[in-house]
Amino acid sequence: MSVERRIESAIKQAVHYRNYRRARERALAKLSHLYPDTYKQLLGIEKAIDEHEGKSWIDITGANRMVASAGAPSWDTTGTQEARASASNNGGEA
Repeated sequence: MSVERRIESAIKQAVHYRNYRRARERALAKLSHLYPDTYKQLLGIEKAIDEHEGKSWIDITGANRMVASAGAPSWDTTGTQEARASASNNGGEA
């Protein structure tokens, strides 16, 4: 396979992925407006999971917005697993 063909293929894949992400973000925005309470609840669960796994939420300035807790997480792990399964069935993390 020539270099040109690989570049063309990579460009097509990048454009496809960009378009998919745009559509996904628009759909998420619409869902968050239709179901604000559910959206906030799921967002809180995902933030708690990230905190537990040591991942940080960084804002546009690069500042860490996550506040580390001193104790163990206080969420129900069964509900968390169900939320993760539900999210993966509906697009989940890319």
